[in-house]
Amino acid sequence: MNKAIYPGSFDPITYGHIDIIERAAEIFDELIVGVLENRAKTPLFSVDERVNIIKDVLGQLTNVKVLSYEGLLVDFASQNGAGVIVRGLRAVTDFDYELQMAQTNRVLSSGVDTIFLATPLKYAYLSSSTVREVASYGGDIGKFVPPSVEKLTYEKFGIIKGNQ
Repeated sequence: MNKAIYPGSFDPITYGHIDIIERAAEIFDELIVGVLENRAKTPLFSVDERVNIIKDVLGQLTNVKVLSYEGLLVDFASQNGAGVIVRGLRAVTDFDYELQMAQTNRVLSSGVDTIFLATPLKYAYLSSSTVREVASYGGDIGKFVPPSVEKLTYEKFGIIKGNQ
């Protein structure tokens, strides 16, 4: 079976993430969306909330599983029988960082390769941190995230929107 992992914090998941997931799901027999639990950061959503939000958003994709993990990505890949890590690239600055990570992961586990999918231009600026910042001020995030994610994100900031 051709299996890959698309890792990230997904705090919250954006249309840019969803685009990469949908495209990777067409390439691989099984795609695992790995939701990172990073204890060094304080996320807006708990890891369990993020897993459930992503499952809800991706429900139509039958070959996609959503799992949380902590620790080394290559260990998570090995535990799940995945030989490929999928990463999205928005800009050259992403490439510098992602190339270093891909090379490091390859040294840590020679059985794991990384492929890069270029983000469409319409999502090249988009990040979860941008979504959180705009939402925290009550700005419109409807173009960045699905409606269910929009509603939950505003709720986390105690913001009630009229169209929610």
